[in-house]
Amino acid sequence: MDDRRWISTFIEAQAAEQGASHNTQLAYARDLRDVAEYLGTRGGFATATQEAIEGYLIACEAQGLAAATRARRLSAIKQLYRFAFDEGWRTDNPAQRIAGPGRSKHLPGTLSTAEVDRLLEAAKQHGRGIPDRLRNTCLMELLYATGMRVSELVSLPQEAARGDPRMLLIKGKGGKERMVPLSPPAREALRDWLAHLDDQANRDRAEGKPVSRFLFPSRSKAGHMTRVRFYTLIKEMAHRAGVAPDAVTPHTLRHAFATHLLENGADLRAIQTLLGHADIATTEIYTHVLEERLRQLVLDNHPLAKAPPRS
Repeated sequence: MDDRRWISTFIEAQAAEQGASHNTQLAYARDLRDVAEYLGTRGGFATATQEAIEGYLIACEAQGLAAATRARRLSAIKQLYRFAFDEGWRTDNPAQRIAGPGRSKHLPGTLSTAEVDRLLEAAKQHGRGIPDRLRNTCLMELLYATGMRVSELVSLPQEAARGDPRMLLIKGKGGKERMVPLSPPAREALRDWLAHLDDQANRDRAEGKPVSRFLFPSRSKAGHMTRVRFYTLIKEMAHRAGVAPDAVTPHTLRHAFATHLLENGADLRAIQTLLGHADIATTEIYTHVLEERLRQLVLDNHPLAKAPPRS
């Protein structure tokens, strides 16, 4: 098989056996095509040695690629060769002993509660008309209330949000489902947006038009709002709210959700469940929040932490 066939067969298996999402499949394809281009003059996947793969990673570093990017590409290579070994395409695994650069554990950018409040208020006013403002409010309230990934948010089906739910069923990475509670403001925004969607659906049916099953429908190929469109929207709302647009992304709201919960006493294991992290190590980037809270707890309450009175 040529390298293209290696990649396509591997990705098909990831989708069928691991439930890899469309976005995950695209990421595998991009990374592995880049690897295949480098290995093309070195025999390709079928005959590549450990030294050739290490050479590729060195070339990536020389290009200035971030450690996280290099770690992700090595992970894709390792999974590809593990699959190739299981399928009998190779009798060895040349990537097995290669150590990656590791992922940075620094906390990504987040927002203060005051900044989030301004963003939520801006969402209520942003848009060309009432439908846009209802949609934008629902998007932002759900994102901050649940800490969803943007891909999970924009692809939500309407059926998951019907019946004034206290909990929202979210389908995450690998097809794994989790339940996340909704705040009262999020439930109110959801009710208002669904009422508009129902009115629009009645008009569409009367005109013989199809009715979308998605909570945030659009004319995109997928049938729902794209991640790119929401990224643009949140930048527009940040500008309106007086929050630096460079500091605001959909993922920033996810980090704010986790950080603010921890600051107010939530358990790290609970945060792991709510975020849909498979490994607690991923959630541990937020431990500095706990450490700061514990430090302040000691300073405020331990008798030896208080300065002695002056004589």
